[in-house]
Amino acid sequence: MAEGLMKKFYGTGTYVQSAGVKSDMEIDGFSVAVCEEMGVALHRHRSRSFDDMKDWGDDISSYDLVIALSPASQRQALEMTRCYHLDVEYWPIMDPTGIGQTREAKLDAYRQTRDQIISRMTARFGAPKDA
Repeated sequence: MAEGLMKKFYGTGTYVQSAGVKSDMEIDGFSVAVCEEMGVALHRHRSRSFDDMKDWGDDISSYDLVIALSPASQRQALEMTRCYHLDVEYWPIMDPTGIGQTREAKLDAYRQTRDQIISRMTARFGAPKDA
């Protein structure tokens, strides 16, 4: 969600690449649905890990900032960046997986997570370009 939202709000002026601890899962359909509500298309997005980025030649030292959305990704980002002058921020965002019994309750949880990400982005980077 964060990568898609960042690209929509701030355009191509900022290079954004999302990565996590694991890359063995498809993008969650609920994430796709709640982002689609805002005109953000995630259906083609694939999850990738920090290791995938390294394997594909993406040099972590070329980034200015890593934003971690989970404690596990924060730990890995700090480990990977300990030799570089690179800031790592941790944004404690709610993990919506497993919350809610009905489809609507699950969507509401994902909307809360989406909105938390948006709130953190706008606090950190200012108002979106299209706002």
